[in-house]
Amino acid sequence: MIHKLADVQTDKVGKNTNIWQFCVVLKNAKIGSNCNINAQVLIENDVTIGNNVTVKSGVQIWDGITLEDNVFIGPNVTFTNDFLPRSKQYPKEFLKTTIKKSASIGANSTIIGGITIYEYAMIGAGSVVTKDVGIQELWYGNPATFKGYVCKCGQKCNETLVCDECKENK
Repeated sequence: MIHKLADVQTDKVGKNTNIWQFCVVLKNAKIGSNCNINAQVLIENDVTIGNNVTVKSGVQIWDGITLEDNVFIGPNVTFTNDFLPRSKQYPKEFLKTTIKKSASIGANSTIIGGITIYEYAMIGAGSVVTKDVGIQELWYGNPATFKGYVCKCGQKCNETLVCDECKENK
């Protein structure tokens, strides 16, 4: 479903994906199936979004960003893609940022370009992430730092990745 007040220029949108009002999706963007792109989201050209991705309101996904399957992007998350921005001066290539499968980024976080946030990682709300984040790691703060681990189910767990919530060793 593409809302009648959305400007979706790409034809590369998977089945059962919802794109809500006041979104702009440029012509070369790729969006998978079963995604939910909330209101007031901008998606540029060199962007790939996997399946089952949720992007909450107020997010801009700039050139060079990849969101793999099952990623959650909270409201007003900010991505960057240029270390030395200047008006009307563009880099030869924008920085590449990858959010790996099933990672979650909390509301109002800033993700500096050129990093990777690995599988099942979780970024706390309001964080400024300037470095790669490892598999199932929990990071938060400004600048964000490593605070522990999260289970694949999303609950905080110990370094052996034994979860008190789902009781599985993940």
